[in-house]
Amino acid sequence: MTAITAQQAHPSQRTRPTSLTFAGVLRSEWIKLRSLRSTTWSYLIVIAISLGMALIMSLSMVGGMGGGLDVGAAPADQQAQLVLQASVFGVYFGQLVAGVLGVLVISGEYTTGMIRSTLTAVPKRLPALAAKAVVLFVATFVVGLVANLLAFAVSSAVFAGSDVSASLTDPAVFLPLLGGALYLALVSVFALGVGTMLRSSAGGIAAVLGLILLLPTVLAMIPAEWAQDLVPYLLSSAGMNMFTSTTAGPSGDALGVWVNLLIVLGWVAASVVGAAALLKRRDA
Repeated sequence: MTAITAQQAHPSQRTRPTSLTFAGVLRSEWIKLRSLRSTTWSYLIVIAISLGMALIMSLSMVGGMGGGLDVGAAPADQQAQLVLQASVFGVYFGQLVAGVLGVLVISGEYTTGMIRSTLTAVPKRLPALAAKAVVLFVATFVVGLVANLLAFAVSSAVFAGSDVSASLTDPAVFLPLLGGALYLALVSVFALGVGTMLRSSAGGIAAVLGLILLLPTVLAMIPAEWAQDLVPYLLSSAGMNMFTSTTAGPSGDALGVWVNLLIVLGWVAASVVGAAALLKRRDA
């Protein structure tokens, strides 16, 4: 009589339950972000723009802006503001690159069809969008901060020839540099939301650049009070005032800076909420 015994699987061969974690989704999105050529080129362009604009503005200010401006005779606080102004000037152009990158991060997946694999791996969908936003925000913020610090170094070197200096440890100098990097990161997340809603590289880029560049120009050309009242609440207007505003409240806090930050956060929240709602409802 032949005895038949059940063959038990080795503990290492047993099927282990797997669960999708947000950390795993973050790691996956980080791999995808850094593997894109557009990411590398976009961040290099942001740094190059910051350095180039800082050099141009610094040389112009040292040269007296074509007039009789003597930067060396300015008070110490005004000298620091001149150096700072030259350092963050590149953010105005860097926001365009950050916006384009934010759109491409998601629209590229729709173009190649990779979005189906992403949503299959993350069936709940929203964690994938959240992971993209977190990774893009952190990467853009770090690159933006590095670009601003390098721009500050360039501006300081140029102004040093005219005995003009600014201390990086001064909160009035460092915080605006930090704010400029924060604005670039928020613009990239806003553009990510727009790209998710439109699912098109061309359409997303056109919409983001139109909101950042075209809309303020159009409103400024309308000879009506309501149009002028709307300008400070635009994304680009509030974003630039986030790190250039010097308005202070009665308590000495930079109230204008915080209000502008809330306005930018409102734009970003509207974009991300709209993207999340459409991502849940539509097919890939």
